[in-house]
Amino acid sequence: MSTLAQPTTADTVHDFLPINGTDHIELYVGNAKQAAHYYKTTFGYQSQAYCGPETGVRDRVSYVLRQGKIRLVLTTPLNSDSLISEHIKKHGDGVKILALWVDDAYEAFAKTTARGGKPYMEPKTITDDFGEVKMAGIYTYGETVHLFVERKNYMGPFMPGYKKWTSEYNPTETGLEYIDHCVGNVGWNRMNETVKWYEDVMGFRNILSFDDKTINTEYSALMSKVMSNGNGFIKFPINEPAEGKKKSQIEEYLDFYEGEGVQHIALATQDIIKSVTQLKARGVEFLQTPTTYYDDLLDRVGPIDEDLQPLKDLGILVDKDDEGYLLQIFTKPIEDRPTLFFEIIQRKGAQSFGAGNFKALFECIEREQALRGNL
Repeated sequence: MSTLAQPTTADTVHDFLPINGTDHIELYVGNAKQAAHYYKTTFGYQSQAYCGPETGVRDRVSYVLRQGKIRLVLTTPLNSDSLISEHIKKHGDGVKILALWVDDAYEAFAKTTARGGKPYMEPKTITDDFGEVKMAGIYTYGETVHLFVERKNYMGPFMPGYKKWTSEYNPTETGLEYIDHCVGNVGWNRMNETVKWYEDVMGFRNILSFDDKTINTEYSALMSKVMSNGNGFIKFPINEPAEGKKKSQIEEYLDFYEGEGVQHIALATQDIIKSVTQLKARGVEFLQTPTTYYDDLLDRVGPIDEDLQPLKDLGILVDKDDEGYLLQIFTKPIEDRPTLFFEIIQRKGAQSFGAGNFKALFECIEREQALRGNL
């Protein structure tokens, strides 16, 4: 079953860790130059900034890509004797940093570490001719990090140490606007511990819960709880495997990522049909939805603004809640390890996460698992 929590008076009156939104997401990758080309070509990201030997950074290179309010940082080590190299060796390409935009990075670090957060980066201020950026960070699940970024006194292309990155190759954008949510996978019996960590350390609250009665198929099951900060700008659903006849998608992720980590990033658009049409034309592969899913779609969700045929042609899923409906679709894993993937989502009032689509979605994922021999 699923349950939706309502904010208490304490939730609405006091938010000890104000967050303005997602500052950026940093991925550690084996070849950032090629990864940047992929994200520009397929997803329509634009070149923004670069750091590396040419900017005085000797141990790594990073490319910053932007589309709408989304910023991706792709980082590659320049030698094997590196924590970044060790991360890639163990996990493959994956998300290392979920950076949060705050008004006071030092205060955010002080408050979260006082509540039990494990330090990743002590508070520091970096400067250049464009101003200053203050940063500090703590670990969350696995080796993933929340970096607090304060940039109100900075006017440069990204942050000190980076230079503007210009390119003659600039594919058009695909209508992706902002990060809707980021989903993490944790190990067996780690759900409640992780939820409590977000409540105690970050001041988040659990706004939605799904148990294995809701998220299950004939073969597998999982549990999920959605954590949100006070203003609702940041949402982190957390998944945990549950017992089933065969291996769940969460177990497959944990096996191939070799630990806990970010499973998928949901990117919001105002026109999902247009965005997905462009993404598919550029080579992005999406999970295939059975055509029978659409036979009684309007009976399940009621009237929608979109024509049914384009949704059916593209494989876009639809779900509703008390506030409206949403449209969503999921890519296949974007690397050879079946780990990280992306969701494209358009909200038409709905604030939920597509619970009505869980069974159809997970059956699609299981078909892919079976092809890989991992079900």
